[in-house]
Amino acid sequence: MIKLGDYNHLTVVKSVDFGVYLDGGDEGEILMPSRYVPRGCKVGDKLEVFVYLDQDERPVATTETPLAKVGDFAYLEVAWINEYGAFLNWGLMKDLFCPFREQKMRMQKGNGYIVYVKEDEESHRLMATAKVDKYLSRERPAYKHGDEVQLLVWQKTDLGFKVIVDNMFQGLIFDNQIFRELHTGDKLTGYIDHIRDDGKIDITVQRTGRQLTEEFSNILLNYLHDNGGYCELGDKSPSELIADRFKVSKKVYKKAIGDLYRRRLICISDDGIHLAI
Repeated sequence: MIKLGDYNHLTVVKSVDFGVYLDGGDEGEILMPSRYVPRGCKVGDKLEVFVYLDQDERPVATTETPLAKVGDFAYLEVAWINEYGAFLNWGLMKDLFCPFREQKMRMQKGNGYIVYVKEDEESHRLMATAKVDKYLSRERPAYKHGDEVQLLVWQKTDLGFKVIVDNMFQGLIFDNQIFRELHTGDKLTGYIDHIRDDGKIDITVQRTGRQLTEEFSNILLNYLHDNGGYCELGDKSPSELIADRFKVSKKVYKKAIGDLYRRRLICISDDGIHLAI
């Protein structure tokens, strides 16, 4: 069975002047236009292709890689708008439709939005919806503290940034855990800090515990070697200066200083820290 709006492994059954036809099973033969046909492709070859709908709502195959597939949350930019809705650039020849009823606010050409890609239950057409909340999992996550996850930055709040975790759950990075500029649509690696009683996830963008201390200790040690054996930032320096220089919290910085001091690799003075002679 063909997975519409997703990747499929299909066999070439016919070659024509304008492309090749692939075996779509119950869907019949599916055209892949010649511009996408790999060099040397012949009847009998099995290809990994993305299947979506062309302008006439017929299945068509491509070897292009879209920015998202059905079931994905993604940050997509509006290419154009008509009287029915917005059309989003998702990396394919035909733009992805987001009808007005699926928009939380009227989309504007050139702006980007977090959307969920789906197959419409009634028409079976592929479309995007900006009402992403209803497609996030309500199940309690099974993560453990410190687990690595992939994040899509969703939106700014008074507390920090909402993120979509592993294309499935809602999470939050608190402002005091952010040591770099974040923008809606950014993709980054994060770490589980805490699972709340209501199942919501608190995220940190840095590893937690001893592993983080060891990693940053090495970074700080290399910094000292590259900067004449000295850093003016000590354990009493403002957290803003530490975050700006090293992109870590003051707590992490102080732990690294303590770690290097106990290993007798640095000396601590009123004017900062020095490599031990």
